Amino acid sequence: MVGALLLGFVAGVIARVLMPGDAFRDLSGPMSWVVSLALGLGGALVGYVIFTLGLGIGDTDIFDWGGILGAIIGTLIVLALAGYFLRRRQPGPASATRPPEDQGP
Repeated sequence: MVGALLLGFVAGVIARVLMPGDAFRDLSGPMSWVVSLALGLGGALVGYVIFTLGLGIGDTDIFDWGGILGAIIGTLIVLALAGYFLRRRQPGPASATRPPEDQGP
């Protein structure tokens, strides 16, 4: 379990360094660490599904240090998807979302 947490954290940190301008760049301190850990664990799972189950390469352990490259690639995919969906959810400027006011006569 400790190995899985370390793998997730390392993969999350490396992926966040490789992808500048990610959606979580404004976080700092412990919250940034938690996000890196969660992204890395999710990315390790995505990398396992893509490489081991999908392509048939790699070993059968999900959170194994031998799969660090797949975990980093999976984390980059998760990070890109998270950034895409988080940016879509953010509201635009207030003037762009309000209907035009009635000018009257």
